[in-house]
Amino acid sequence: MSKILVTGGCGFIGRHVAEELLDHGYEVRILDAMIDQVHGDAEAELPEAAEIVRADVRDKSAVSTALDGVDAVVHLAAEVGVGQSMYEIARYVGGNDLGTAVLLEAMIDRPIRRIVVASSMSVYGEGLYTGPDGRRFGAVRRRSSEIKAGRWNPEGPDGEVLTPVATDEEKPVDLASIYALTKYAQEKQVLIFGEAYGVEAVALRLFNVFGAGQALSNPYTGVLANFASRIANGQPPTIFEDGEQRRDFVHVRDVARAFRLALEQPHAGGHVINIGSGQAYTIAEVARLLADAMGVPEIAPEILGKARSGDIRNCFADIGKAHDLLGFEPQHRLENSLGPFAEWVRASGAIDRGAEMRRQLEERGLVS
Repeated sequence: MSKILVTGGCGFIGRHVAEELLDHGYEVRILDAMIDQVHGDAEAELPEAAEIVRADVRDKSAVSTALDGVDAVVHLAAEVGVGQSMYEIARYVGGNDLGTAVLLEAMIDRPIRRIVVASSMSVYGEGLYTGPDGRRFGAVRRRSSEIKAGRWNPEGPDGEVLTPVATDEEKPVDLASIYALTKYAQEKQVLIFGEAYGVEAVALRLFNVFGAGQALSNPYTGVLANFASRIANGQPPTIFEDGEQRRDFVHVRDVARAFRLALEQPHAGGHVINIGSGQAYTIAEVARLLADAMGVPEIAPEILGKARSGDIRNCFADIGKAHDLLGFEPQHRLENSLGPFAEWVRASGAIDRGAEMRRQLEERGLVS
């Protein structure tokens, strides 16, 4: 495989994937619609050696042209945002699921050996839990009445206390948002297509990706970028629930390397693979670490005591399968990488749109 098409290759993750591939001797062609919410008014810093095709992934003619001479595809093009997906439903279903369908149709009868699609940890819903006796609970959901009463932690069917543990790929999916639904549809489309047409297909379920280059003015891009935008503007990060919910944060350079490995490793085809750090961090802890890294430890997070529709309590990655199939090991831990991230935020500037996001969700009854 020598020439790779990267859909969504001008985005945050896509630019790093393109650079990783170029650094390892691949030719790269990028297909990207360059939407304002992700890229803003300014052109992103793009790899100079990559060929750029500016077009929507739903444009069959443009996609077909972009596939000419391509040996493999990395499919990153997608609308991203759990909260926004709950009210811009047609946008998310169209961009993610129809876009993937158009891409796959255009791949039929082409000599493309492998496709790697970006899926999401959101497909799990709540992560994996164990009960007091060690029994696994893979289909845990919180009741709205419990959330409204401020009982944030999910319970077992008999009210037993549950302990969150690392989520592996054997956990059944539980789709709690429109975004999660579209990401699961993307990965299933790709895997079904691969099986039917003899194309090696890999789905990488990405956990919370962070690093320099995130769209700081886009409040749906990720919690760390959202916090950074607030702090850079002298505002406290706003945290839903009580701040003790746990997530896995994986550096974008580790993610880019995982995509390259998923193209290269012979046994990855046909698999769904978690890509995370394998570490769990509370959201309040992350906000405090970031404020320290940005030199303003006095800015304490604002704990809202409210929950967003579609949010889950805990989910962090078991990355054993990524190690076994890809040889993947994270190299950039959150606690060791916030300094460079903070420097980039200070140099870039940030427009704080977090309050606007919260208002949009509250007006639609998606915060309780």
